[in-house]
Amino acid sequence: MTWNNKASAVLVTASTEVDKSGASYYGEQTLHFLSVSGETALVQLQKNGPIYDVSWSPSSSEFCVVYGFMPAKATVYNLKCDPLFDFGTGPRNAAYYSPQGHILILAGFGNLRGQMEVWDVKKYKQVSKPQAPDATHFSWCPDGEHVITSTCSPRLRVGNRFQAYRPPALRHLPPAERARLHEEEPAQNLRPGDKSLSKAALKNQKKRENKKAAKQEVKTDPPSDPAPVSNNQSEPSIGETETDKKIKNLKKKLKAIEELKEQQTSGKVLQKNQLEKLQKEDQLLQELQISL
Repeated sequence: MTWNNKASAVLVTASTEVDKSGASYYGEQTLHFLSVSGETALVQLQKNGPIYDVSWSPSSSEFCVVYGFMPAKATVYNLKCDPLFDFGTGPRNAAYYSPQGHILILAGFGNLRGQMEVWDVKKYKQVSKPQAPDATHFSWCPDGEHVITSTCSPRLRVGNRFQAYRPPALRHLPPAERARLHEEEPAQNLRPGDKSLSKAALKNQKKRENKKAAKQEVKTDPPSDPAPVSNNQSEPSIGETETDKKIKNLKKKLKAIEELKEQQTSGKVLQKNQLEKLQKEDQLLQELQISL
């Protein structure tokens, strides 16, 4: 017996030991609808065979049934037990509505290969088709945007694991590269005098040396004549002007954006703050044109 969230109706799966039609040695199953107002109905399934799963929508206004000999059918019915949508046939034996009821996942676990179909039930459009082989557990996150599948003991004592989602941009990489979900840095010795520095340490060391050399050049340069003072200046300008500094800063930010775009093209997953930097490229280019 499976109640809906409002406790206004219940679905009852009934079974008999003998199939009078002779189609199965294991008897037959039927699905019945009962409401608290007294309405009853036999749900008319469109394919012979076992009933694998029955799942109510969180709205309590419809339910999904997975049934029939493999490949199994899946159909959504309303409270009058009229079929609303037929998902066709496929290797499936379970149905899971998201907590908000806008997504339905049809899955084939157990002795099936773990294929999943993600459906938008508002538009009845398939969103994606991921896989979770050998899965023994499925659970929705309360946000209705994430799911977790896992292979647990003692149901299955081999291949115990959870599945990690990888963005499409990483799936074309070799297995060794694809396995790394995040950028990793090797251990490095930061003590001075050690010649075996990592690439990142060498880069930082070069920056420090360039900065030191630039300071020395400023000290050794002979003093130049002060620039003529205009009417709107109270003191002579020394070194870079504010405009020069702004242009230099803008070019630095645009260069960083170019590096992020190259990383994104190579398949690296960017963080939220990095994606926000990419969105500011047009604004920075406009500021640079005005400053030039």
